[in-house]
Amino acid sequence: MASPRTLVCAAVASVVIMGGTTAGTFYVQARAHSGVRPEASAAASATGEGPVEPVAESLDPAEPAEPAAPAAPAVDRDALLARAMAEVSVEDGAEVSVAVLDLETGERAGYGEGAFDTASIVKVDILAALLLQAQDAGRRLTDAEKAYATAMIVSSDNASASALWRTIGKAKGLDAANERFGLTGTEGGDGMLWGLTQTTAADQLTLLGQVFGDDGDSELSAESRSYVRGLMGRIAAGQDWGVSAVADGSSWALKNGWLPRTATGLWDINSIGRVTADGHDCLLAVLSDGNSTKKRGVELVEAAARAGVTAATADPASASAAPTG
Repeated sequence: MASPRTLVCAAVASVVIMGGTTAGTFYVQARAHSGVRPEASAAASATGEGPVEPVAESLDPAEPAEPAAPAAPAVDRDALLARAMAEVSVEDGAEVSVAVLDLETGERAGYGEGAFDTASIVKVDILAALLLQAQDAGRRLTDAEKAYATAMIVSSDNASASALWRTIGKAKGLDAANERFGLTGTEGGDGMLWGLTQTTAADQLTLLGQVFGDDGDSELSAESRSYVRGLMGRIAAGQDWGVSAVADGSSWALKNGWLPRTATGLWDINSIGRVTADGHDCLLAVLSDGNSTKKRGVELVEAAARAGVTAATADPASASAAPTG
């Protein structure tokens, strides 16, 4: 008589065969697809020596990989700005430089090189240096310092700027603070000539980053940054020109500088700040010199500001399709 083990094996074999041609073929194909011999799997299943691999898992084709999203077209923002500036009217002998950063996208654009007199835009730098020194000393600004700071930024008062210039240690103190702020092309003016501090548009953009940046991006504390921003948003009537010309309504904070040079009679006209233009928050610095009048200089700075914001915020698809000639 056959042993119980032999009878069980025979019964299993009968079930497999009785499944019909289709079932038998399916079983064989499944085992072949999985790389396991049918007879080996049947024996393993019948004897309890190992599980039969799931047929469905072996038959399902692999899911096709999702196609990679096309990369955004690279945009030469500097070239865009250069083309836009070619349409801006610049007087013979005048020079202009622009630097702009779109805070939302990180896109930036620059135009022009060289150093310019700061005129009164250095007052933001003076206040930033004062606040940094106060932080280092673990103290708050005195009431007198606050009064000077307000008059210096809001009304562009020169006597107040001179008082705080002395407090920070004049050019030596400004340069030490700027080294920590990351400014590499700015040098404080000689003696009490703070308005003749030399700077670049790129450095002014870096300074604005210190004022309008976040924790971890600035040497200034959140309280110090908020203090400077508040004053730059309260500029006196009649001084709210420059980068504010491109802002959506009153969504701006700025400091302007204007200085007639006694040797030439020509004007330095500068404007720096944060603006919201067409829904984009941007930091913007425009420097110029050699302007025949203050009015002509303001017109140049405002036109350059518009060109800068347009170049930095242009949609990549449309910008990449723009003519390059």
